[in-house]
Amino acid sequence: MTVTQHEPVTSGAAVAAEPPVAAEPPVRHCGAAPVHPRPVGRDRYTISEVAAHTGLSAHTLRWYERIGLMPHVDRTHTGQRRFTNRDLDWLSLVTKLRLTGMPVADMVRYAELVRQGESTFAERERLLTAHREDVRQRMAELRTTLEVLDHKIGIYADACRASEKV
Repeated sequence: MTVTQHEPVTSGAAVAAEPPVAAEPPVRHCGAAPVHPRPVGRDRYTISEVAAHTGLSAHTLRWYERIGLMPHVDRTHTGQRRFTNRDLDWLSLVTKLRLTGMPVADMVRYAELVRQGESTFAERERLLTAHREDVRQRMAELRTTLEVLDHKIGIYADACRASEKV
């Protein structure tokens, strides 16, 4: 699955209010078709709807746009942001990168590379490959830490069972 940023066409048309989207975003697996609350063509979401769908705050969404992590977000004639399904896809990727611990500066660099087009594929691959190695190292550290926790829990569980028999 390729997730890309885009520069939407500014229509300037006002969008009628629609019911809010569900608070819980659907779980997606890599390669699965995106799950969107609305079909393409009717995919104009307010910042509060995007916040509810993604779990990100409106403040975070505005900050992402300000620092260049989000592509241009279309606006109505009154200046209200209108997000699309592609924006939701991009935010899903950004959220996953954050969960892996990618620094914001690296995510912004990645977003810049995406906006520059296909000529940056090699640099994007290098950036993501380096980050993947960091993630794998942290996972290994967490596995050994989990083993220590399991060992300690086992000691206390054994001690509790022994004291119950007395």
